[in-house]
Amino acid sequence: MRHTISVLVENKFGVLARVAGMISGRGFNIDSLNVAPTHDATLSRITIVLKGDDAALELCQKQLRKLVNVVDVADFKEGQAVLRELALVKVRADSGNRAEIVQIADIFRAKIVNLAPTEVIIEVTGDEEKLNAFLGLLEPFGVLELARTGRLALKR
Repeated sequence: MRHTISVLVENKFGVLARVAGMISGRGFNIDSLNVAPTHDATLSRITIVLKGDDAALELCQKQLRKLVNVVDVADFKEGQAVLRELALVKVRADSGNRAEIVQIADIFRAKIVNLAPTEVIIEVTGDEEKLNAFLGLLEPFGVLELARTGRLALKR
């Protein structure tokens, strides 16, 4: 089962390494990891997506709470949080297919953020399923590069 964990930490050197090391030390594989400062410059939020059973996850959360510089730990169950990802996609585009690519981007409420003679870069946000559907539609055009943030979450 996939779990989304939000860890609020003090914004200090080495905290991310301790958190990631503790999680990998418990045998979890991290699917995605996001870290950024919050509205309070002294705190950062680490959002982690990992797979594992509930019992192992509970132990992992208890161990996270014991780490120095960890302020709060939350596991978001299905429907308890707003979940989003961001992706930047560079797609091969020429005069013959550019209009179709722009139309697909419009349907998904994505933005064209760079336009070149042979390619476009598109920014899209949404849940994982939306991004996967969007990427599936762009695949026939030729995805040249892709960067995804992984999941971000805030409790409802």
